[in-house]
Amino acid sequence: MIRKPAVAGTFYPSNPEELTVMIKSMVDLEREKRKALAVISPHAGFIYSGPVAGALFSSVQFPGKYVLVGPSHRMISSKVAIMRFGTWSTPLGDIPVDSELADLILSSSTIFEEDEKAHRNEHSIEVQLPFIQYFVKHFSIVPICIGYHISYEELEELGRAIAKGIKRCDSEAMIIASTDMSHYVEQSIAKKLDLMAIQKILELNPKGLYDTVTSKNISMCGFQPTTSALVASKELGAKTASLIKYQTSGDISGNYDEVVGYAGVLIE
Repeated sequence: MIRKPAVAGTFYPSNPEELTVMIKSMVDLEREKRKALAVISPHAGFIYSGPVAGALFSSVQFPGKYVLVGPSHRMISSKVAIMRFGTWSTPLGDIPVDSELADLILSSSTIFEEDEKAHRNEHSIEVQLPFIQYFVKHFSIVPICIGYHISYEELEELGRAIAKGIKRCDSEAMIIASTDMSHYVEQSIAKKLDLMAIQKILELNPKGLYDTVTSKNISMCGFQPTTSALVASKELGAKTASLIKYQTSGDISGNYDEVVGYAGVLIE
């Protein structure tokens, strides 16, 4: 089963050379590399969120396995859709799904459904992969897509299952939670709301993040994956989180009337 790229040519270049040149302009090979349990990364078109993702991925040491947790921007039948096997393709090459790690995660919870259809047209995980491919030639992934209607208790269960699977794995794995921040609000409002959510992430407070986003109506599209990643990180022994970079689409376009916020966070 090959999951073909859904947004190559729109969110990022479909030509491998053009894509490589674009990513090269957004990363910093001289940045200090830190061992991360998890990262929080944006998922918009590269022209907008790429500088944040580039700064984030420039700051990490890369293991050989990744659990990618992203939100679904479309209605899906599953609350938590996982792929157990197959290959994900991008213009930079093919990436195998790590069936062994997927099974370890699956065995720790009944919340998952095997649902490759949920991943077919969703971009939130796909756009993370070219950045990893720029730095790492060979790696494997476990893609997990989350539906919108899911409770905090279910996200907590998901996070614990991910952590249990990683603990039982025979090699290191990093969690990548995919999210953008506030959507289509004025710049000053976006920064104010995003800082509220980011502060809870930096505090490693998953319930605080969930409650803040829902009570303040912050249009953070991936707060559910981020919540589960925080739960998993704490189970894995996380002690600190650092904001690597924050900016908005207005910083690129010059239009500050309706912006989308992007944050890159590293959890150790």
